[in-house]
Amino acid sequence: MMVTLNADMGESFGIHTFGNDDKLVDLVDTVNVACGFHAGDPTGMHETVAKALAGGVTVGAHPGLPDLVGFGRREMKLFQDEAADIVRYQVGALVAFLKAEGGTLDHIKAHGSLYGMSSRDPELAEAIAKVAAEYEVPIFGIANTEHEKAAQKLGVPFVAEFYVDLGYRADGGLIVARRPHATPVDEATERARKALTEGIATAVTGEEFPIRVDSVCVHSDTPNAIEIAQAVRNVLSTL
Repeated sequence: MMVTLNADMGESFGIHTFGNDDKLVDLVDTVNVACGFHAGDPTGMHETVAKALAGGVTVGAHPGLPDLVGFGRREMKLFQDEAADIVRYQVGALVAFLKAEGGTLDHIKAHGSLYGMSSRDPELAEAIAKVAAEYEVPIFGIANTEHEKAAQKLGVPFVAEFYVDLGYRADGGLIVARRPHATPVDEATERARKALTEGIATAVTGEEFPIRVDSVCVHSDTPNAIEIAQAVRNVLSTL
């Protein structure tokens, strides 16, 4: 399986825009489009879908928690059926824009705290996997967590992600900062090289742990996202 490069996009709102979407489209293989709950709005979703498809890039849904102010990075209590409906609602909106542009849904990847919560909570993970099963698309997630277990249980294809612009805890969990910050390019490059060639990641506290990688993610709102994406692309070209 070829390792891909993906990026979260469309995470703006109304006239307020941020991120490096325009330039990242030329560097990535697939994008995860914000669906309106943590960021994004109808026009922005439509424009992002059109931009990605015009660039020959596949499009996945990036559903988050209903928290625009917190950018979906604040945890909240959800029942399983409620979580499924939150995801189903957002994915359905994105599919409508894909249909309008002649595209199809490639995958589902939860955003922010919904991503982190579902990696630990089997009910939340199954809620997301259930919607993916309805659309017959893969889910992106963290290997060897509830993400992968739920996918296996429901017969949904699973894509294991690795982040070069975020830190990890010793247990393999992601450390998501409230605000994006630049990651040194040489540090991101080494993280990518080590994960892809040795199957190893290093926690911020120094411990090493095994990692499986099907796709590398670069966040569009990282200040130096373009440089990081190019560095990862260079590493991928050597595999």
